[in-house]
Amino acid sequence: MTTTMISQATVEAENESRLTALRRDYESLGERLSRRGIAIDEIKRKVTAYGVAVPSWGVGTGGTRFARFPGKGEPRNIFDKLEDCAVIQQLTRATPTVSLHIPWDKVSDISELKEKGTSLGLGFDAMNSNTFSDAPGQEHSYKFGSLSHADAATRAQAVEHNLECIEIGRQLGSKALTVWVGDGSNFPGQSNFTRAFERYLDAMKSVYAALPDDWRVYTEHKMFEPAFYSTVVQDWGSNYLIAQELGPKAFCLVDLGHHAPNVNIEMIVARLIQFGKLGGFHFNDSKYGDDDLDTGSIDPYRLFLVFNELVDAETRKAKGFEPAHMLDQSHNVTDPIESLMTSATEVCRAYAQALIVDRQALAGYQDDNDALMASETLKVAFRTDVEPILAMARLESGGAIAPVAAYRKSGYRAKVAAERPAVAGGGGGIV
Repeated sequence: MTTTMISQATVEAENESRLTALRRDYESLGERLSRRGIAIDEIKRKVTAYGVAVPSWGVGTGGTRFARFPGKGEPRNIFDKLEDCAVIQQLTRATPTVSLHIPWDKVSDISELKEKGTSLGLGFDAMNSNTFSDAPGQEHSYKFGSLSHADAATRAQAVEHNLECIEIGRQLGSKALTVWVGDGSNFPGQSNFTRAFERYLDAMKSVYAALPDDWRVYTEHKMFEPAFYSTVVQDWGSNYLIAQELGPKAFCLVDLGHHAPNVNIEMIVARLIQFGKLGGFHFNDSKYGDDDLDTGSIDPYRLFLVFNELVDAETRKAKGFEPAHMLDQSHNVTDPIESLMTSATEVCRAYAQALIVDRQALAGYQDDNDALMASETLKVAFRTDVEPILAMARLESGGAIAPVAAYRKSGYRAKVAAERPAVAGGGGGIV
């Protein structure tokens, strides 16, 4: 039996107050969609089956390069983090798995961690390695790189850390490893571009060789930060080359914040799907760079356009198409649980909107070079308020019609704030 962190009676009472209105809204939307030849229950079924992983680090308060302001009731360890993640899943019914970050989430007894997840009804998604910061007691520093470092011993240490992540994940039931490195340079001439990339590829081949047969590895590109002149894995082209070099278990992970402003991310997604190398996503949003803002908070239309490509691939049954979906955000001024619930909802919203695109009409307009009507076909779906579908899917799955309202009604944050000691503020750096 799954342990619930919030009283189900509280959730049911909150749902009851909204149920009549939801039924009316769902029926009304169903009638309007029916006139467009769309069965609302089929869209709801697909939304119900959809899931996006929650990052373990996302339930803590993040920070900037200048300061970090801790929130009340912050998780003290991975077990507290899992409880917060369980609240998100309980109310949204859209986040059944958690993605761990090692060594941040490392424990001495992995079986205890797995049992905790099982008791909360949570599975474990892709493992994330960390060679972009130094752990206490680490022999070799990653200040000047990790998997691409000029020093062979430092590279070997980074490889060994990734192998450890694979082993921990294997015991937890994970099936993937995500590798992001901050390797790069801050000055022209500081690093030889070709040799650095060769060293990275050589190190990653050692990691790849250790993958279990049923695992995948996702490599992640990022244009800049913490390296500001050059980054070893700076764009999707380099990422694609890595996946090709490593082999059939290697795929590219797309983080929405890891691109230059105004880059056509949906086209990158289409290209990676076309050549069978789209591994998955880190969903967030940005205004200027890798802002790690709540998903859909800045440009929900771009999120929809990404899902339009995903649904297109799903509809035509693109070969090898099974991308992993995960949130990856930093919450500085909001309650992290509320932000992650809202983001999970926004991802589901974009998926539902993409599902109601009239694909036959869109294809016709594209073939006729009717740019205006092709664009309007997408906008018709994007402008449709699919909230009744999302809410009904949550309700029928045992979740909350209005997750944030139910969460606030429950008093969960005040409860954990009383149990978890306050964390001193004043620190700097993204956590």
